[in-house]
This record gives sequence, C-alpha cells and structure tokens, in this order.
Amino acid sequence: MRLIIITICFNNLPDLQKTIASVDNQTRLPDEHWIINGSTSGDIAEWLLQAAQPVYRKIVNERDKGIADAFNKGIQQAGEGMIQLLNGGDELLQVGVLQAVATFLQSHTDAAWISGKIVLKRGGEWVEVGKPFDAAKLYRGMRSVSHPSWWVHKQTYAKAGPYQSQYKIAMDYDMMCRLAKEPYVFFPLAMVRFDDTGISAKQYLASLDENQRVYESYIGYSLPCRLWQFRLRSLHYLLQTQVGKQLFSWKKKLGGENW
Repeated sequence: MRLIIITICFNNLPDLQKTIASVDNQTRLPDEHWIINGSTSGDIAEWLLQAAQPVYRKIVNERDKGIADAFNKGIQQAGEGMIQLLNGGDELLQVGVLQAVATFLQSHTDAAWISGKIVLKRGGEWVEVGKPFDAAKLYRGMRSVSHPSWWVHKQTYAKAGPYQSQYKIAMDYDMMCRLAKEPYVFFPLAMVRFDDTGISAKQYLASLDENQRVYESYIGYSLPCRLWQFRLRSLHYLLQTQVGKQLFSWKKKLGGENW
C-alpha cells in the first residue's frame, strides 16, 4: 500500500522544518509528501525551492481559504494510497513509524481507515493518548481519536466528500462523523508528537462549541453530547487551577489518560 503524507503550513517555517525532518528520517520513506503552503510571507516557499528536496516531496505554494481548503487541496493532488494529515509542527514520533504502518496495513487490507495514538500535552504534561474509535461514543468528539494519527484511503475520502470550510476548528471531527461507518482498525502505536500550539489547542472552548454543532447536524439535538461538553468544559477550567493540576499529576502517576 502506498503511503502519502499531506502537510499544510502557514507562516511557520521552523515548525515545517521540524515536521519535514521527522518524515525524511524514516526508515521507510513515504511515496508522496505534499507540502500545501498557504503562507502570506515568502520564507517557506523560498526555503522549499532553495533546499534540496527528495523526489517524493511535492509542493503547492498558493493561498488557500483555511485549514479545510488546504486539506482538500492536498487530498485532491495525492495519488492512490493511504493518506495521513501531518500538519506543520507535528512530528512522526519514531524513525520506524512509516514502516510499522506499512506492515500493519499489509495485514489489514480491508481497512478504509485506521487510527493510532499520539503524544500531546494535557495539564502541562506530555501524555500518550489514543483509543479505538467507537461509533457509539461519537458524541464525545475527538478526545481519544486524533486526525494526525489517521490513515485514510484516498477512495474513502472521495466517498466521504471534502473537508467542510464552514468549520474553522472541527472540520476533522465532521469528517470522522462521515467515516464512522467505514471499515476501521485501531493501530495501537504512538505515531505522532502533536503540536499543541495549533488552533484547536488555543481555542479549546470554541472547538467544543463547533463539535456540538457538527454532531447535532447529523443526529439532531443530543442531551448526551451536551452533557459531555459540560464535563469537558468543567475539566478545562479545573485544570487551570493548582488543585486541578495536582489532581491531574496524581492521576497520571496512578495510570489512565482520561477523566
């Protein structure tokens, strides 16, 4: 199975260089690595053109209409295969990640998409997050399923349709709602170190609001969804306090990733 990585970026050259280094250091290199650069400044385009690039790296330097539009540009350009969305700033966690993914997919040829684990910051500490996707818990959003750990077949994206530009943060959650009935397998490996300076981290509460709108656009009014959103907001505010941070630290030592 061909492996394709799409990296979108916007005025963040050091972050992009970090992501590219993690891709180029893999023991099994990608078949395609698309850089979708929608920057307003020219430093990324200049660096990409001046630095020697491997044959698998493909570059699109043009303005876009936001994250969803940039995702769609990459997917449209990509060839057939399994696609990962690895944003500028995110990193493949180990040098053997792509080889492990390729081997896993050889044993799961019927999977339309897979997801794994990522490493990110919660409560100021690095934690490993990721559980098998469960359609029955779709109302909970993406707390344990993160798009940087997805690998989605190009044909599955064609069937699901494009990422929706009406959503500024939760376009990946909207896509997950559409992927919910497609053949899926969980890959229990931490694949990505997630950049927690992105929009979904900076605008966490706004992302919860969008998640609710997305879910109810498919399901209608949902009390379980609204109660879950209330729980997440409460935890968010608690973790801003010293008491919350101490409780999180104790819980991490005892084991477990979610409250």
